[in-house]
Amino acid sequence: MSGVKARIAAELVAGRGRSLRYTDVDDETLLRQHSPLMSPLVWDLAHVGNYEEQWVLRRAGGLAALRPDIDAMYDAFAHPRAERPALPLLPPAEARRYIAGVRDRTLDVLDHMDLSDPHPLRADGYVFGLVLQHEQQHAETMLATLQLSRLPGLVRDGALPSGRARGHDQVLVPAGPCEIGTSASAWAYDNERPAHQVDLPAFWIDRFPVTNEAYEEFVEHGGYDDPRWWTVDGWRWRCARRVAAPLFWIKDGGRWWRLRFGRHEPVPPREPVQHVSWYEADAYARWAGRRLPTEAEWEKACAFDPRTGQALRYPWGDGDPGPRQANLGHRASRPAPAGAFPAGASPCGAEQMIGDVWEWTASWFAPYPGFTGFPYREYSEVFFGRTHRVLRGGSWATHPAAVRATFRNWDLPVRRQIFAGFRCARDVTRDEL
Repeated sequence: MSGVKARIAAELVAGRGRSLRYTDVDDETLLRQHSPLMSPLVWDLAHVGNYEEQWVLRRAGGLAALRPDIDAMYDAFAHPRAERPALPLLPPAEARRYIAGVRDRTLDVLDHMDLSDPHPLRADGYVFGLVLQHEQQHAETMLATLQLSRLPGLVRDGALPSGRARGHDQVLVPAGPCEIGTSASAWAYDNERPAHQVDLPAFWIDRFPVTNEAYEEFVEHGGYDDPRWWTVDGWRWRCARRVAAPLFWIKDGGRWWRLRFGRHEPVPPREPVQHVSWYEADAYARWAGRRLPTEAEWEKACAFDPRTGQALRYPWGDGDPGPRQANLGHRASRPAPAGAFPAGASPCGAEQMIGDVWEWTASWFAPYPGFTGFPYREYSEVFFGRTHRVLRGGSWATHPAAVRATFRNWDLPVRRQIFAGFRCARDVTRDEL
């Protein structure tokens, strides 16, 4: 097996190991729907195998279907999450056998595939990148489900570097053109393509994501009770749901606590705030006299190098993420304190743009100029429009294989179960020019 194929195989094995760790719980926990927002964990487990069977074995490998009878049951568009517990899902043991059998055949297909084949699914191993990223995304979804379960002892924690005591300062991103998106990244999704030029005025952006202590000021100063800071839809949502703080925050004895994977603990002041909706992020930004960055601004601040005029793959360069640069891949089950990764700073000086928390942007999810849907409409195209907001950068739960400066995530503006936070931006004033 070539070096490229060996690396793909290793990533596939590691991704499967992660899925199995997050589902190494009792059957009742696997089968129960812990929230109507999420699938039972056993659905996710079999779904990643069925997705892999359809794309690697059947479409790229040309093999006969193993379980065509379960395709509809594990089609995410055929059955909304709220309906999935009522389906005749594969029991946990059968689901594990099924995905193991699919994986054995996938590795055989990889071994025999010509990665120089111009077929778009086979070229550069695109289909393996597709299923690898898909499984890692579902692993993050499993973590969100385990958090919603409120059950202790199911998710490991770990050590993180300490942060640096810094104010909530902003860095300047100079005016001018930059490249957004990619046409060169072999495993990039269709919504990241093609690369295109945008010309942005100068703007300021937060050096770090907004922290818990900064967000607590908004809470304590009545930010949730003042409609001035909210959009019309946001205020309607806040009132209907009686939202008064980030999800999983609880006030007791005059102090804010949070529930994190079944453990109650004081809210750590220097960590980036997470589990906030787009509506909450937007309201905070207005209260602070700022705004959310557009996704083009976010990407320029993350990856544009003004010295070369080129876009980088990551803030620090084109090298893969390492432990000194970003909090990714569940090294701990929480964000790192602000300032923990100075080696991961972008050319403009912004830090922690990759990892820790997904960051809400001001932008609706829309196609780039010249967009072409591939390999199926339901990955990106059906979500375009004024319904989903874009998130960028990945979280502590995101695997390095499933994030880069150009990667675009999206969700409804009400969603709070995801590991999402934000940073603010503002226009440059005339006096600052």
